[in-house]
Parts: sequence; C-alpha cells; structure tokens
Amino acid sequence: MPQRPDDDQAAQLGRLVDVYPEARELGERFAAGGHQLYLVGGTIRDTLLAGGEARVLDQVDLDLATSARPEETERIVRGWASAVWLTGAAYGTVSCQREQEGRPTRTIEITTFRADVYRPGSRHPEVTYGETIEDDLARRDLTVNAMALQVPEARFVDPHGGLGDLHRRLLRTPIDPQVSFTDDPLRMVRLARFAAVLDAEVDPATEAAAVAFADELTTVSAERIRDELVKLIAGVRPRRGIELLLSTGLVRHVLPELIDLRACVDPMHRHKDVYEHTLAVVENVIALEPDGPDVVLRLAALLHDIGKPDTKQLHGGRTVTFHHHDVVGARMTRHRMRELRFDKQTIKDVSELVRMHLRFHTYKQGWTDAAVRRYVSDAGHLYGQLNLLTRADVTTGNAKRAAAIQRRVDELEARVEELEEREQLEAMRPAIDGNAIMRHLGIAPGPVVGEAWQHLLDLRMEHGPMDDEAALAALDTWWAQRSGDDA
Repeated sequence: MPQRPDDDQAAQLGRLVDVYPEARELGERFAAGGHQLYLVGGTIRDTLLAGGEARVLDQVDLDLATSARPEETERIVRGWASAVWLTGAAYGTVSCQREQEGRPTRTIEITTFRADVYRPGSRHPEVTYGETIEDDLARRDLTVNAMALQVPEARFVDPHGGLGDLHRRLLRTPIDPQVSFTDDPLRMVRLARFAAVLDAEVDPATEAAAVAFADELTTVSAERIRDELVKLIAGVRPRRGIELLLSTGLVRHVLPELIDLRACVDPMHRHKDVYEHTLAVVENVIALEPDGPDVVLRLAALLHDIGKPDTKQLHGGRTVTFHHHDVVGARMTRHRMRELRFDKQTIKDVSELVRMHLRFHTYKQGWTDAAVRRYVSDAGHLYGQLNLLTRADVTTGNAKRAAAIQRRVDELEARVEELEEREQLEAMRPAIDGNAIMRHLGIAPGPVVGEAWQHLLDLRMEHGPMDDEAALAALDTWWAQRSGDDA
C-alpha cells in the first residue's frame, strides 16, 4: 500500500520547489496553460533516500512529466528557456535549459505522460500518450522510480508503494513483472543496476519473471545494455547486481564470460573459485578508490581473470595452471567490450589493465632501475590504476603473504617517486627526436628512424637519462653496427 512521507521527508520534498526554482516556475506556467507538471524519477527517489539536503543539491538535471503534448510543451517553454531541443519530441520529450545569473544551468527534460507499448522483437516503444500521472508511473521500471511530486504545489503521488519499498530496500515492478519485462526487456538489466546502486533485495516474483524472460534481452540494443552495465558497475554494491545477472541468466546476454568463472578453480585461491575471487577483487578496488567510482578500474577488476577458463591446464591430476590468461583475457575483454559498443579509449584502457595485471609479479627478485622505468613506461597513464588493481588482486587468506605483496607494491611506488624526482619518468623519451636522428645520420623519413628512436629509448630505459652528446654517440655505435650487419 502507498504510504505518506513522514514530516521530515515531506519537508524535503517541499524544499525541492525552492531548491529547483525552475520546477516551480515551469509548474506555474503549465498550470496557467491548464496542464499538470510533476517532478519524477531519480530526483524524487534520491531526495527521499538522502536523509538530508546535500544529495538533493548535488542533483543537476531534472526530469518532469506533464499532461501537455510535446507541441504544447514547446510553446510553453519558448520565451522562458534559453535553449530548446526537440530531438526527443517524437517520443514525447522536449528538452530545455534556462541560463540565469546566480543559478546553475540545468538540462530539463519534460515528457508527456506515457503509456508505452512495446511490440515483441522491437527495440523501440510505440509511443502512446497517457491521460494521468498514474498512467505514466505505471509504465516505469520499478516502484522506487514510480513516485512523483506535482509542482508548484508539492503534492506527493505514490500509487504503487514506492516509498515503502525504498525504506525496505526492495525492488519490484509497478505492474505484473511479466508484462513489464515483455514491454521493455531492458528493465531486467535495470533491475540488476538498481540492486547495485541501492544495495537492494529483489522481490521474488520480479526475479522469477526475469528468469523466465531473460532471453528477451536479445531484442535490446547493445548500447542500452552497456549504459546499464556502466551504472551497475559504478553502484555502491556491484556484487548484488552481478549476482542477479547470473542468477537470472541475464548474464548470457551481458557478460557471458562470467558464467565459466564459477566452475574454474584457481590453485592460488583454493578457498574460493575464480568467480568469487573476482567479486572479492571488485570489492577491494572499491575500498581502494581515491576519488569515487572508477568505472575503468572496476571493469578491469571484473574482467581480469576471464582468460582463466580457456587457459586452464591440469598437470599430474593435482596442479592447475593458467599460463598466459592475462593475454587471453585482454583479447576476450576487447571482444566483449566491442560487442557492447564501448568507446575505443575505454576498451583500450580496460584491456590493457587486464593484460598487465600480472606484470608486477614478474619482478620477484627485486626491481632494478631499468625494470622500474619499463613498468612505468608500459603502464603509461594507467600506472596508478594498475597498482590499485595489483593491490586489489590480493585475496589470499594467508595474511603474511598478503602483507608481503602490499609491502612490495609500497616499495615499488617509493622507487618510482625516487626515480621520478631524479629522472622525470613521465617524460620517458630519448634525448633526441626523429628529426635530430635524420639530420645526424643523413637519412630520409622511414622505418629506420623508428628503429633508431626505439634503440635510444631502450638505452634510456636501461641506463637512465642521456644528454644529447651521449645519445648521438650511442646512435653512431648503433648505426655502425647496423650497417655492418647489413653488409
């Protein structure tokens, strides 16, 4: 049953009209035109969840629902908004901004009450306008997202008991979940996303429907699935969302590589399978993050061992190895992220972290200056994230061994700081560039210039900085050797 907010929550909701004067002003304009206007979505949910004002004030963009049709909405906001976009008008949404001195500039999306109908096999809804806010809220994904606040009068609307579910941290659909998930299968992935974001349980009937309709996710575009996965992995408890993807079978259409991790036993972590180890690494990464959710690092933690099932070898019936699972895992990571339509830089960064996640452990006998330089150069801008992943990957139950690895990472970072101060590691390059190489050797642009530059870089890595004179002398030695070999 719907419940009323308590006095503190009611006061918070009322304050929204003051915190977001745009909502009050628009509410008055729509009311003058004979239309209703409601704040909806995350603004309401997060306000009720916040227990204070801070999170409300952090909200930047606003979602509103109205009884007005898009053409009427456009007419009402023209003259009030500084900019208006109609790219979503075909789906009932008019977007706008109002720039005003002393106020943040927010993006405001105003959508006509909806009663969408999805056809089987279609990736887009047929837009059917609703007549009431109750129609609109019934079509939303979850009850915790199906609450509204009418503006400017601050009247709370909660026909499906979203407030009670929010208090209980319970996720369920406003209508029969089978109908809801058939209408838009992406709602099943959103279910997993909000399990992670809100650290919430899922209503049994809702979870059962996700199991029954998991294969309907094949009708949803990869881009929409990717966006939900990113929000899931950035949640306060990704483990909940990932476990729900697996228990419902949705993972087959999101990250199928995770399925094989359950059956893969890692001899280095005998007390858990590779899947449990993976979730532990994700949680360790979250605990180590210096500045809030790092999606690239969390994805790398989630995918760092996906190459193990394909590289598992049993020796003598007792010993298990996973040779080159880092390289295989990087290839698998690139493939999966391309399938999900991630951008090229994110794919490159995540797959590189997966490829390099064992690099630290190859220097068991101590770190020479040359090894430190190569590690920093190879890691590049991922150096800090790679070290965090290395630390997070320590899930052994042997406290002495775990502490020893952490000390070795500390020692490495201290060495890097020392060398950075002495040698400017971030500017890791030879003393002379390609133009100087061509002038000195009297050669034209071509592959040989790259070979010469790489040779000087290798010397820089091995021996440290060189001045121009030393670099040119080393270049002469290399050139003479190369010419002799060619002869």
